[in-house]
Amino acid sequence: MGRAEKPLDPLEGPVQRFAHELREVRRAAGSPTYREMARRTGYSAPTLSSAAAGERLPSLPVTLAYVEACGGRPEDWEPRWHAVVEEVSARPVPDEGDEPAPYRGLARFGTEDGALFFGRDQLVGDLVDLVRKHRFVAVVGASGSGKSSLLRAGLVPALRGLGERDGRPAAIRICTPGPTPSRTHGELLEPVGGEADTVLVVDQFEEVFTLCQDTEERARFIDGLLRSRTGPPESRLRVVIAVRADFYGRCAGHHALVDALNAASLLVGPMAPDQVREAIVKPAAAGRLVVERALTSRIVSDVSREPGALPLMSHALLELWRRRRARTLTLEAYEAIGGVQGAVANTAEEVFAGFTARQTELARALLLRLITPGDEAPDTRRPADRSELVRSEEAAGVLEALVRARLVTVDGTGVDLTHEALITAWPRLRDWVAADRDRLRLQRRLTQAAREWEQLNRDPGALYRGARLLAARDAFMTPEGPASDLTRLEGEFLTTSIRTGRFVQPALVGVRRFVRSGWWLVVRVAVVLALVLWTVWFLNRDHP
Repeated sequence: MGRAEKPLDPLEGPVQRFAHELREVRRAAGSPTYREMARRTGYSAPTLSSAAAGERLPSLPVTLAYVEACGGRPEDWEPRWHAVVEEVSARPVPDEGDEPAPYRGLARFGTEDGALFFGRDQLVGDLVDLVRKHRFVAVVGASGSGKSSLLRAGLVPALRGLGERDGRPAAIRICTPGPTPSRTHGELLEPVGGEADTVLVVDQFEEVFTLCQDTEERARFIDGLLRSRTGPPESRLRVVIAVRADFYGRCAGHHALVDALNAASLLVGPMAPDQVREAIVKPAAAGRLVVERALTSRIVSDVSREPGALPLMSHALLELWRRRRARTLTLEAYEAIGGVQGAVANTAEEVFAGFTARQTELARALLLRLITPGDEAPDTRRPADRSELVRSEEAAGVLEALVRARLVTVDGTGVDLTHEALITAWPRLRDWVAADRDRLRLQRRLTQAAREWEQLNRDPGALYRGARLLAARDAFMTPEGPASDLTRLEGEFLTTSIRTGRFVQPALVGVRRFVRSGWWLVVRVAVVLALVLWTVWFLNRDHP
């Protein structure tokens, strides 16, 4: 027998009333267990259970699957679900007060979050020692292992806490490479001067490979960082980079960088069980909260030995804080949100539950622009300018909804996925990327080509032609014009390229290559020889 469901008061609100109605459908079907329902639908038992928990409105697909698993009529429930969405949207959001959350969710820890950063004391100490001994240090770890938080909430406060004689820096600077790292961050390579060193922290160093497509620009930036090792001691620059482990091999293409990595690298692995426990309990204690022992043990079991699970754990803890019972985080709430692996998907689907079909399409286009599909490598997030993503008031509203749910972060005009864990932990987004992978690769190249065309004052020589133009036309042109998910600049670039008419059919490309090759001469000689032999035979044959 499964655990009895918590009683619901259908008069408490629309979500509770909807959950009560779902329970009635299940009861009329003979109360099948959620495991049985999971086998019939493909959704997990916790997901189906949370649909009828009354804590939040389930997504439409989960609702319809729940009803169908109980023998109900899904077509009757879709309009009921939309009615509840409208009713919920019209209700004011409860005020959580000014009490700050003790957990960061998917967002990385910032330099101001040192008081909530637990479980990495030994690693922080080792990193500080490396930075004091070496002028170039690399932090290497899997996506989700906590590299960014280690640098920002661990290393930076620790360096600031050093005494002058112990090597306290004169300044600490933080950057991420972006598409033009040398041009954008060249000034950061100049120390502030004085007797103390300047420390430059380069987070997400793998962007020099995923976002920077100009090999010369990439080399200039790397060479600039490495001058901290080869320049005179009075240069007063120390560099710390954080690079994802799956891009470690890409660093081997730069010989001097290989030497630097071999000299001073720190590998970030998964947290040990006692470290995970500390990261759960100590922030809660700082916020005067209580964590059920059973909950702590469950999370430790789910997270230990999983190198990429830390952001998922942090997000689950933030959701538990929002669903706290008085001042207690409970195992019951943890199971309701789907645990570490299901919490992100549940949060995301909760947002999408309130979207119309049009808003869902806008959200899809927006989110896919924030992803670079991997080429024999994992997919990575791609920061983008707000102007690239938002071209209508409706799109702006979609972006704000994603920001409120902490799925997306906005910094000035820049927009980014809160964490790459979204790409793998959220099935809807993962499926979108898989379905559009080839088109996304074409779109990334189109975006870059359009920008270069603009930078060259729209030089006709920078337009697409030949096979590239054919591929882009087939992928992004519709009878009405450029596809709706292209920006104005991308649409103008593609339209202008097509108007020039510089097409070369793929078959003709092959012919031209064959003509330019040496085999063409061989074929010509063979044909001439064959004609000569046929002529000789024809002239000398016996005529009747």
